[in-house]
Amino acid sequence: MHIENELLRAGGIARTRFLVDAGATPSQITRAVHDGRVERPAKGWIALPDADPLLRRAAMAGVVLSCVTAAKRHGLWDVGAPQVHVAVAPNGKPRATTTARVHWFQPLIPRQPGALVDPIENTLAIVAECQPHEEALTIWESAIRREAIALDTIRTLPLGPKARRILDEARPFADEGTETILFNRLKWLRLPLRRQVWLLGHRVDLLVGDRLVIQVDGGHHVDAQRTSDNAHDARLRLAGYHPIRITYWQLMHEWHVVQDLILGAIARGLHLAA
Repeated sequence: MHIENELLRAGGIARTRFLVDAGATPSQITRAVHDGRVERPAKGWIALPDADPLLRRAAMAGVVLSCVTAAKRHGLWDVGAPQVHVAVAPNGKPRATTTARVHWFQPLIPRQPGALVDPIENTLAIVAECQPHEEALTIWESAIRREAIALDTIRTLPLGPKARRILDEARPFADEGTETILFNRLKWLRLPLRRQVWLLGHRVDLLVGDRLVIQVDGGHHVDAQRTSDNAHDARLRLAGYHPIRITYWQLMHEWHVVQDLILGAIARGLHLAA
């Protein structure tokens, strides 16, 4: 058998037992290691020389990548956490010293032997316990939007109180990340807040009251997209709406400025129908 191909299918690193079950003999594995085609990063593990360093470290420490680290690998919203997050069973212990944030967590979904990344259900459950509510809600809504989880099935799992609260607040049709953050930061106003409303041929991120439209621009709002956005803003104004367009940077780093702008608009009644 071709050991390197089996490792590629496994993500670049796998238990020795996985390769044996796939048909490799111990002598073939030993020869591949001797030839430098594969490596032994930890006892019982075989990896390609260019295997993902994070997966290597997880195998060496006897942990699985989880929480925000696994969420990013699952393609969910990235909160930009600087520290790697890993998980072990409640009575487990990393085999090696690690600088990662370790979560001792009883998995909701059993972890397959040899897995180095937590299943998405376990990942989200740990995110709910670890992260501030806003960040956790953003990641959960990202999973829902990308159909990485199904609401009707995850509700049946033994979730903790924080995860239940997030599940109650999460919206299936929320836009990616920024809209969740925007909504969460304005819900204290106790005004009608509607996300992803269809107005004049386009969806808008947030409609406050009847007429105040808040749009968050990402990095793709340039050139043709910018022209289209500007044209839509003009049509909204002609129709009696009041659009406020902010950037991702403003949302994440200058929220006090953004909030003052929105509150000023509300104070002037721009959210109300004429």
